[in-house]
Amino acid sequence: MRARIYKLDSFTTKLFSGNPAAVLPLESFLDDTTMQAIAAENNLAETAFFVREGNDFRLRWFTPTVEVPFCGHATLASAAVVMERLEPGRARVVFHSRSGPLTVERRNGAYLMDFPARRLTPLAPDKKVADALGTIPVELCADNLNNYVVLLDSAQRVRDLTPRLDAILQLDCTGVIVTAHGDDGYDFVSRYFAPAKGIPEDPVTGGAHCALTPFWAKKLGRSEFHAYQASRRGGSMRCRLAGDRVEIEGRCVFYLEGDIEDLGAAGER
Repeated sequence: MRARIYKLDSFTTKLFSGNPAAVLPLESFLDDTTMQAIAAENNLAETAFFVREGNDFRLRWFTPTVEVPFCGHATLASAAVVMERLEPGRARVVFHSRSGPLTVERRNGAYLMDFPARRLTPLAPDKKVADALGTIPVELCADNLNNYVVLLDSAQRVRDLTPRLDAILQLDCTGVIVTAHGDDGYDFVSRYFAPAKGIPEDPVTGGAHCALTPFWAKKLGRSEFHAYQASRRGGSMRCRLAGDRVEIEGRCVFYLEGDIEDLGAAGER
């Protein structure tokens, strides 16, 4: 048994930047152990698997160590595979997932994704968070997927941050989003650390912006933003808060297309 695999760089217009994702279109889902093994072998922040469901698709995401309930950049990559390889000319796709239906539309060479906004809960200052990041947060809150959202005092502080990943692992959260007012023409910048998911630092995170968009909408009193995730690879997106949804617009480029050999033998381990 062979399976087609695509690798793309998301939230970028050039190779070797943005966030890489692997995408596997399947006739039916493989067993969870095999899909997790494929994700570990790919060793990317996420590998996406999808199967057709009527005119739509059912979508799942795996990090190298766990299945996750949501992933923005691999949804973007999956939409590009559907609309540029499987059904060229298609302009809209709906993925059904553990986070509900996710709609992606192609617009002027980019993809507009409709995601659920995350609820934010203010938290008291936490010395463990400050120690893990090596800097004192201006503000701390949590989103409804158990990520901390940490406001720092400058974009340069976000860019220069060298957190202690072992200490982040000890925090009562699945990941830490750090953010600050933007520079270089961006409204805000961010980074995302999730060692508990097997992702020391995620290069560009669509899901984090489902929390960052309502966070900055409240602070800046508007709903549309041009955001930059300041990881080593880096990547940008446009975000808009629309009620309880977040619209994220991004681009991606294909890096690799091929086949995984002999998945039947993999299932015999």
